[in-house]
Amino acid sequence: MQIQTLDTGTAQLSLRVYDATLAAHTSVVIGGAMGVRQNYYAPFAQWLSSQGFRVTTFDYRGSGDSLPDSAKGSLRGFKADLLDWAGDYEAVVDAAKAALPDAPLYLLGHSLGAQLPGFLKNQDKINGLVSIAAGSGYWRDNAPQLRRMILYFWYVLVPLATRLFGYFPGRTLRKVGDLPAGVMMQWRKWCLNPQYSVGAEGESARLSYGKVSFPVTALSIADDELMTWRGTQNLINLYTNAPRSFERIAPADLQVRRIGHFGFFREQFNNTLWPRAQQIIEGMAGVARKTA
Repeated sequence: MQIQTLDTGTAQLSLRVYDATLAAHTSVVIGGAMGVRQNYYAPFAQWLSSQGFRVTTFDYRGSGDSLPDSAKGSLRGFKADLLDWAGDYEAVVDAAKAALPDAPLYLLGHSLGAQLPGFLKNQDKINGLVSIAAGSGYWRDNAPQLRRMILYFWYVLVPLATRLFGYFPGRTLRKVGDLPAGVMMQWRKWCLNPQYSVGAEGESARLSYGKVSFPVTALSIADDELMTWRGTQNLINLYTNAPRSFERIAPADLQVRRIGHFGFFREQFNNTLWPRAQQIIEGMAGVARKTA
């Protein structure tokens, strides 16, 4: 594993690159969930690299290892929103493609990491997206337990805490994690709109999602405490012109008690869920070769 710094022109991003044990045949960029640091994906990324993939993980600006020294005491005043994070994602895709220009490149997006690709301007460099535990964040699409308190979260806690601190103090509140004010308030706007990001951002967003033509496969987790099956469908169907497919995975299918929103990337699933992601990517690559 190599730690790299990527200068986007507006931010310094921390990347971790996992080179394949043998010659890499495919590049994979892992887009993380909101408030989840890239090191959470390290075991999975290391495993995937052992299967012949060159894997890149990263932290969005203002989070994890991409937090500048000036913001390590506090995110107050740090400027970033979700479209900036989409730009970070885009820059990482550019870097990964430049490093392995003749190989196909796939995104593996966890939650937010499967929502932002609709905004990327370099979609022509992407050969497919595997969505993990992702869905629309619209509050009515949230899981029942979350839905019981989410309106208090969006209408009371988020605006008050963000205004008071100048950022969202998620670590203190034990919710999501510390986030720049612009990210949190834009996410709030998305989550209060029935059509989520496309509804909140308007026609330009709708057109951007509609330009996606690479295949998208969504793995929905039955015991996800945040995302529902309906929410997954509503998100993936924003990619109106992409070939779309869905899989529903329940803990009972794997003879385990729990998977949840974050469980896919735990090492206990290195013989079950992890190979399934590999199969999906290789299946997309096989279809692309046949149609080339």
